[in-house]
Amino acid sequence: MRRREGRRRNITKISRRKQFKRFHTSNPEGLNFKLTEQQIQIQQTARSFAREKILPVAAHYDKTGDFPLPLIKEAHSLGLMNTGIPESAGGLGLGVTESCIVGEELGYGCSGVGTAIAANELGQTPVILAGNDKQKKKYLGWCVEEPISVSYGVTEPGAGSDVAGIKTKAEKKGDKWVLNGQKMWITNCGHAKWFFVLAKTDPNANAGKAFTAFIVESSWPGVKVGRKEWNMGQRCSDTRGVTFENVLVPDENKLGQEGYGFKIAMGTFDITRAPVASMAVGVAQRCLDESVKYALQRKTFGQLLINHQTIANMIADMATGVEASRLLTRLAAAEYDSGRRNTIYASMAKRMAADIANQNATDAVQIHGGNGFNTEYPVEKLFRDAKIFQIYEGTSQIQRNIIARELINLYQSTSK
Repeated sequence: MRRREGRRRNITKISRRKQFKRFHTSNPEGLNFKLTEQQIQIQQTARSFAREKILPVAAHYDKTGDFPLPLIKEAHSLGLMNTGIPESAGGLGLGVTESCIVGEELGYGCSGVGTAIAANELGQTPVILAGNDKQKKKYLGWCVEEPISVSYGVTEPGAGSDVAGIKTKAEKKGDKWVLNGQKMWITNCGHAKWFFVLAKTDPNANAGKAFTAFIVESSWPGVKVGRKEWNMGQRCSDTRGVTFENVLVPDENKLGQEGYGFKIAMGTFDITRAPVASMAVGVAQRCLDESVKYALQRKTFGQLLINHQTIANMIADMATGVEASRLLTRLAAAEYDSGRRNTIYASMAKRMAADIANQNATDAVQIHGGNGFNTEYPVEKLFRDAKIFQIYEGTSQIQRNIIARELINLYQSTSK
């Protein structure tokens, strides 16, 4: 009897385990870290392109600072560029998650080339968010038809993180706006066919209502592009200033409603910060791979570097940082793709991935020792390239401010 009862209890336990397993494996709302078949194909395409085409010429573009137009053309032909343009405008209509998958691979190959390719999304997103059908068809259509570059014109010589300090202004005269001002540190500026431009239209209003957004074509009279800036890293990413001198902008090129420019500009970051974070993840992963490869070859004190506990611990921390950053980045992307507000996660991902990329780059140089300080090894370039992730699209300090603000609002709303 006892044996039978024991068997019955065991059978019951097994059946419960099976039910539990069936319930959780069939639950569509459960956690799932696997990519779809389509996402795997996108990843494989981006990975092959990054490692076979970008990586071998990364050092060349770093030394010359040349704009990587051949790689941009190929990325465009492979569908790795402008991935977020909706199908209604002729694009692929992919989500932020797919942009992150591509961004990580491009960052692995060369974040300078990756920025030159992916910066289009920053300029396009305001049009995707607030553009009318005519604007989308024309300006996003250009991006679909040919491998052109576009730019996001917000930062100024005296206004970076402090967007409210923007001085570029636009005055309405008849059916046109007269645009005057200067933008600085604009990515792809020297090759942009059109710009997203934020300008002050009401000097007496607060930041939330003082600015209006415009689409400005680079060929219009009065648009003057400055010299290429020679930056510490990501040197093939074309960064310049642009001046607008009495540029006549048709009212039909006003993006969204008058006074809503600030909201459009800031809303863009909920979409673009996760892909930028993913590129930082790619840099961090590359630093890890280069470090492991070197530590498995280099010997000191009669044994491989990898067998020294201090080096092994550094590599363990690097790997942990990569995985944590990747997961947080994909969470930020998945939240947006699911239709939920992702502001706090986008800032968390951008802050963490940027800091991890810089920490991994520092550790990679340290693991390489003197060789890491030499241009013959790739970690020297990775070290220089990583720094900008803590600066552009919102500094790491600004991301912390946003995270804190979102948390305060959350706690205040739930305590009522």
